[in-house]
Amino acid sequence: MQLSRPMRGNLRKAAGLFCCVVVLYFTVQVFISDTRKQPQMVNAQQRYVIGNDNKVYEYNRDMPLIFIGGVPRSGTTLMRAMLDAHPEVRCGQETRVIPRLLQLRFHWLKSEKESMRLEQAGISDEVLNSAIAAFTLEIIAKHGEPAPRLCNKDPLLIKMGSYVIDLFPNAKFIFMVRDGRATAHSIITRKVTITGFDLTSYRQCLKKWNSAVEAMNNQCRDMGRSKCLRVPYEQLVLHPKQWMGKVLKFLDLPWNDSVLHHEDFINKGISLSKVERSSDQVIKPVNLEALTKWVGNIPEDVVRDMAEIAPMLSVLGYDPYANPPNYGKPDDQVAQKTKDIQKNKTEWEKKAKEMFSMGWDNGGDTGMDKDPSDNPNMT
Repeated sequence: MQLSRPMRGNLRKAAGLFCCVVVLYFTVQVFISDTRKQPQMVNAQQRYVIGNDNKVYEYNRDMPLIFIGGVPRSGTTLMRAMLDAHPEVRCGQETRVIPRLLQLRFHWLKSEKESMRLEQAGISDEVLNSAIAAFTLEIIAKHGEPAPRLCNKDPLLIKMGSYVIDLFPNAKFIFMVRDGRATAHSIITRKVTITGFDLTSYRQCLKKWNSAVEAMNNQCRDMGRSKCLRVPYEQLVLHPKQWMGKVLKFLDLPWNDSVLHHEDFINKGISLSKVERSSDQVIKPVNLEALTKWVGNIPEDVVRDMAEIAPMLSVLGYDPYANPPNYGKPDDQVAQKTKDIQKNKTEWEKKAKEMFSMGWDNGGDTGMDKDPSDNPNMT
């Protein structure tokens, strides 16, 4: 068949266009193939872990992480155990490494020389923050079983709370506070090693507590009420249902009665650490045993100067001159559980020994080492 000249011209144009499309297609395929061979940035939105329930749990910097902070011996372990009992939450043991990493960043930025070296190496604040966030998130997500809501309890981390919120904008802090006299007494009698604390001096320990809790309280205030909830240990113990209701509402979590019975989930979903001093106490139900153990054990000269030594007592709502203090009347269930524990004291001690093969009075580690590089400064 003889084609006309215009038709032959159009056919040549179509053939040329087809060839261009084929060449472009194979060029794109080669480019894609080469690109796939190159190292790619990990998409934070694609990180996930698979739980024992075979469900996929994604994690990223925008997730609503939960952080529990406070001066050690202020009820942080109790709070994490109660939250761990919630079916949607997993806190787990202290990681130790996260506060060390953030403290290392603090030292880098504090040193003009180190800051300059980082800048010269091309490590900007954005790069450093991205790396620290990725490391922190990986530790939190993978050091325990996955859950819809992940929680971290490294008590001193709240001293850098504002920075943590910068890394994880949807995170929230639970700030545990406790009567400083009770905290100091517990630190001394249980030989809790914290950098800067002199375990032979109530006066010095109370001053250190005052300095530390003031810094933490300032961080909580700076984060704002939508990001940081202050929970008094005494009120949590006296009225656990009321205060856990406040905590869960703050965290946008549904109410679940299991948070009032954390002791039923020990080693049945709640793992305790042999190197955390509070572990032997949270195997018990919420009780009143530890509220006033400090009364009568603090030297008279320290008691006399209490308001001057620890002015944060008054700031946090404690009466520095009340010996013993009146924290309030406990709920009936709490009072009854306390009586039961006291009645069966020998059985509870036996249970603690069976659960923890380690002797708590012989070198038990709190997770806060004496080496200043191991945990954030308390002053």
